[in-house]
Amino acid sequence: MALIMGCTFPDDRLYHPEYNIWIMHSGERVRIGMTEYACVLAGEFIDFVPRIVGQTIYKGRTCATLESQVWVGPVKSPCGGEIVEINKAVLRHPELINNDPYGDGWLMILRPIDWGLDQLELLSGSKALSSFESRMERDKKTDGLS
Repeated sequence: MALIMGCTFPDDRLYHPEYNIWIMHSGERVRIGMTEYACVLAGEFIDFVPRIVGQTIYKGRTCATLESQVWVGPVKSPCGGEIVEINKAVLRHPELINNDPYGDGWLMILRPIDWGLDQLELLSGSKALSSFESRMERDKKTDGLS
């Protein structure tokens, strides 16, 4: 597990730094969630409104909306696919995203349409860490969540 500016980034995931999303691929499914860094920027989440199970989501499009006390915005999907499961615990308790972003605070599970192509835009290891470090430095200067 890597630590950058007080935020953790588990080694067993892929990341989309622009969207502040982590992705865990397993078989024909991907689980997605917000990074710890996104949680720090947004503050405590108070509402999670996902698209519905069975709906097809396209890469880069909104798969949910999150609201915190200081931010409301879209969660963009890092890959295209069908939503097969929504984290019901997070629906009832959105603060789980903040409390355990890489565990119980996951958002949804998708069945990817073209994982082979979509995963090419995701980062792992040192590339992901370098990208997050650059983004965090930039955000530190502008003091904002994009």
